Amino acid sequence: MTQFHESVIRDMTRLALQHNAINLSQGFPDFGTEQAIVEAAVTAVRDGLNQYTITWGYPPLRQKLAELYSERLGWSVHPDRHVTVTCGVTEAIVIAMMAVLNPGDEVIILEPAHDNFRPAAIMASAVPVAIPLTPPDYRITPEMLATAVTPHTRALLLNTPHNPTGRVWDAAELQAITDVVLKHDLVLITDEIYDRILYDGRSHLSPGSLPALRDCTITISGLGKTFAVTGWRLGYVVAPDELMAAIRPLHDFTSLCAPTPLQAAGVAALNLPATFYEASTAAYHERRALMMEILLDTGFQATPPQGAYYIMADYRQLPIPQAQLPPMAFARWLTTEVGVAVVPGDSFYSLPGFGDGLVRFAFPKKRETLEEAARMLAKRLVQSQRLNQS
Repeated sequence: MTQFHESVIRDMTRLALQHNAINLSQGFPDFGTEQAIVEAAVTAVRDGLNQYTITWGYPPLRQKLAELYSERLGWSVHPDRHVTVTCGVTEAIVIAMMAVLNPGDEVIILEPAHDNFRPAAIMASAVPVAIPLTPPDYRITPEMLATAVTPHTRALLLNTPHNPTGRVWDAAELQAITDVVLKHDLVLITDEIYDRILYDGRSHLSPGSLPALRDCTITISGLGKTFAVTGWRLGYVVAPDELMAAIRPLHDFTSLCAPTPLQAAGVAALNLPATFYEASTAAYHERRALMMEILLDTGFQATPPQGAYYIMADYRQLPIPQAQLPPMAFARWLTTEVGVAVVPGDSFYSLPGFGDGLVRFAFPKKRETLEEAARMLAKRLVQSQRLNQS
């Protein structure tokens, strides 16, 4: 159990709370949840939906997910056979890996990656194999995929849209993924939690919708990010019969079922009209623009994300001595001395030397939160510059 430690992301949140810093480290919204979703949860509790539901998920929620994913994936997703509701995407990834990996099997993980991916592989007694992607474009190439595959490779984990880089993989990159999965008979596990947070007219392509990948893809997503209910821990898995048969017993003995009244409210969330998504997309465009403006105005270097709600920013050009610090030291200084919490970029890599000079900013926040962060950054960074010049 010494192979991994507590999440750096959650550690930075604790540090932010300790120092009363603005938390732009952990990816949760600080704005309200749509009232219809809240009311649906309250109604479910009042109506007595407070006991276990079916292990695989509250039937109306599975039915709704089956309808949505039949359309998205292009095959007939059956609510009783192909959908399992989990306690968040985190559980879904762990049990998916446990289902398809045997001790000593290898799983390819594209880095930078969310810090639960590697521990999930280790908990499955598997070996995580990192492919480091590098800024500014973080592109996937066929050559890097081919180099990572060995006779022990069994699966590949793909996050799209991508946290922390904000990349949305293009057709050439998805083709490279498809080719390596098919050539080596791999299972593709996809984390698509940010599938509704996209920019500049982009649309989400679920890899499991590609005909060649239908039978070997485990599609994972959840409700927390799209509907601002990250604390509800509602994730789900969509997979064909053989893969789902291996996943369900692991879910049963890991968490039994996700909270019943919150699953009922999930139905209301998924039934929201198109205007909800239109308003959400517009709001995230505004947040992204504001966050980019803040970073560039204060001397960071950054590229606008294509999806999700994070920006990886380079601090090495800031005209202050702290710009020479390694990412963890810089992130802790920014949190404790400047008052804005971020995540060190190298925490998203397992290999040394990657992520240097980078920190991740999360911007699913109210405008006033981001504006206060702007004031703190401008005040403290400018103050630090003046002190260093005197």
